[in-house]
Amino acid sequence: MTNTQPLTQQFPCSGCGSTLEFDPKSAQLKCPYCGREDELPTAMGQVVERSLEEFVNANRTQIAALSTTALEVECPGCRAQITFQPPDVAGKCPFCATSIVTQPHAPNPVLMPEAVLPFGLGKKAAQERIQKWLHSRWFAPTGLKKLAQHEGMQGVYLPFWTYDAQTHSTYRGERGTHYYVTETYTETNSEGKTETKTREVQHTRWCSVSGNVSCYFDDVLVPAVETIKTKRLEALEPWDLSKLMPYNSSYLAGFKVQRYQIQLKEGFELAKEKMASTIHQNVVRDIGGDEQRVSSVSTDYYDPTFKHVLLPVWLSSYRYHNKQYQVMVNAQTGEVLGDRPFSVWKITKVIVLTAVVTVGLLFVIGHFAEEPQIPDPSTPEELPSIPEESSQPYPDPASSIESP
Repeated sequence: MTNTQPLTQQFPCSGCGSTLEFDPKSAQLKCPYCGREDELPTAMGQVVERSLEEFVNANRTQIAALSTTALEVECPGCRAQITFQPPDVAGKCPFCATSIVTQPHAPNPVLMPEAVLPFGLGKKAAQERIQKWLHSRWFAPTGLKKLAQHEGMQGVYLPFWTYDAQTHSTYRGERGTHYYVTETYTETNSEGKTETKTREVQHTRWCSVSGNVSCYFDDVLVPAVETIKTKRLEALEPWDLSKLMPYNSSYLAGFKVQRYQIQLKEGFELAKEKMASTIHQNVVRDIGGDEQRVSSVSTDYYDPTFKHVLLPVWLSSYRYHNKQYQVMVNAQTGEVLGDRPFSVWKITKVIVLTAVVTVGLLFVIGHFAEEPQIPDPSTPEELPSIPEESSQPYPDPASSIESP
């Protein structure tokens, strides 16, 4: 079955004839020129999960052609497929800041999104978040902060897959139980004497175990792009997927859309890797004991379902000293994540300043340690000791004259 709803479409302003854009602040369509606001078209349907097995086995494609007005270009730098809606232009690539000079063309059909998470953070608010983030970075070059103010920031919807599945896993392993044995030992005390002491020594008794665990996974999120590292996108989480809206192309007005680069089946294999850590934790808990060893786990996946969703980010890519840097803002939570260069001059200055202060402190400490102490005038000076008088009487001078 083919869904013919266009992925993107234009919404003309009834006031000035320009094109309306989705405004995150008012959650309405708004004209960027005359300020006129219109309500969003009513979204039809609801967010649903689709059977992965049925989709793959029957090779059914919920494929839709893009609208005749939408255009798509491929970035010559990072090879990202960027869809945009005139009068918007491709300009610079939001992922690598490469100037796009290739001729745009009508986009190819894609697997239609089931849901979209609308932008909740406007461009001005995102710029303020990035400026605050830059000012809080130590050793960032001063010129970067000025440069970042003039670099274009672009709102982009990134494609993700979500997967649900019921799993049943069988495992083999070992359960370790601690027990303690009293041991006698000798040691020499501080007086050089040998003493005999006892201590409790922990040992582990292992026994083989096997069993099974079941888990249910809901909305395991897998990025479907290769232009941004997966770990970077995972660090941008969390996303409140409870606020997903049924796909409505009006949410995309004024923003760019990245085509998915990771296919559905490949994404499910990545989802299995995420599920594996939770399954392992449940296996360890099921083994019990004081320690656990897991030798093998075999997992079956039942009734897996999926959704193709679009999540909003603000991207600011810039080049500094011929190197590329990228900053992202989660357009739902305002979380900022990105790269920034280090100022060698600032780092060197801090090192030199630290060394000077350290040397100065050592000099002052050494000076006070060597300076002679001046007697306190309030303390009476100690007089030299006088030898005690002899107990013998002084000789009589007359006795020393010899008699005639």
